[in-house]
Amino acid sequence: MTDEETRDTVAYGRAAQELALRRSEFDLAVYLGHVRTVPGPVGGRPRVPGGEIARLRAEPGFPDGLRDRVSAVGTARAAELAGIAADRFTRLARTGHFTPVAYYLNRYRAVVWLYLAREVEAAATRHRALLTGRTPADLLRRLRAGEDDRPRTWRARRRRMLLAQAGDAWEEAAVIASFLDPLQVAEVVPDGSERARLERLRPAPPYGHPVSPAGRTVADRLLVADDPAERAELRTVLARTLRTARSRRPAPGPAAGPAAGARTGCPAEGTPPRGPGALATSSVIVHPSSVPASDVAPARPRPLAPAATAPRRAPGRRSALRAGAATGDAGAAEVVAAGPRPTAEETVRAAIARRSPRRAGQRVAAGTSLPVRSGPEPGPDHRTPAGHVTPGREGKRRPDRSRAGLLERLGLRRPRVG
Repeated sequence: MTDEETRDTVAYGRAAQELALRRSEFDLAVYLGHVRTVPGPVGGRPRVPGGEIARLRAEPGFPDGLRDRVSAVGTARAAELAGIAADRFTRLARTGHFTPVAYYLNRYRAVVWLYLAREVEAAATRHRALLTGRTPADLLRRLRAGEDDRPRTWRARRRRMLLAQAGDAWEEAAVIASFLDPLQVAEVVPDGSERARLERLRPAPPYGHPVSPAGRTVADRLLVADDPAERAELRTVLARTLRTARSRRPAPGPAAGPAAGARTGCPAEGTPPRGPGALATSSVIVHPSSVPASDVAPARPRPLAPAATAPRRAPGRRSALRAGAATGDAGAAEVVAAGPRPTAEETVRAAIARRSPRRAGQRVAAGTSLPVRSGPEPGPDHRTPAGHVTPGREGKRRPDRSRAGLLERLGLRRPRVG
């Protein structure tokens, strides 16, 4: 818009004041098409021409007539207008006999539907046979199955309103695509440039759409079709509208160049491969069977990484075996595999030395070693003393688990006799 055109228009807040409407009522009037708007500045909201405000103020019965056309009521007030109980009105609304016009989330993030008062009175007159007596069997079956047509009927109304305000076929396609999830849109519109155009033309969410993440998660589910039949219908309409839009004004394709490889899924020529497992030297892989043996140069062994100058801990036996197998050093793996394994006695001696460093140092300084049992081999009737034992459950005796008992069982300490 030019500066001269902007001076002849007013913002939403100013227009609502001059029309004696609350902000929610004014947005509903714009949504229903009772108030005409024009596009605002680039990146700004639409504005209301001054002539439109003058036309509405000159209507007979202003402002009560305009306020009655945008008067929205909840379930309790709508039931009173229809002359039935609130539970019965809810059942009829769930089966599609009353169409909501707006919604909001209460403090518990539950959806509260709003209905136009004039439409409730008209629908009650049209469905007078359902207001009294027993509910028909087919409606009861749908209610017991958990059906709720209120989100679907609200989306259908919103879609009709947005399509009436669309300027061309691309805007109509963007309106239809806004009611499908991104996966459904990608299946119908495989071209990324066309999806980008539809995203730019995507209509804004309705007035009162929650801003908080928790509330937006609940409200976003109302904007997307969840019924299989509804999704199938929208996909068909979107494909037909796109054919019309392409015939009138094709979407600009992506720029040619190295980035074109991203559309086909293959790297562009001369572009090094990326991601884990990519080759470091060349992106061309030659099968060995397609090249003569004389043309294949022997592979050079890769130099091993230099070892750390001061390792904190020597690698274990299994780590060395894995390292030798991973680097192809069979000699190192064989040397490690052929190394002697420590015996149980050596393991116990090393553990005792680690637990008692001072005693081990004294024995080394004195030139002595741990005592070893000596004497003739025990006969078949010989009983080895079990050391200190403690009575266990059910009268059984279990060996002592202390350090002295361990040494006696290994034969490294003579038991005391007497």
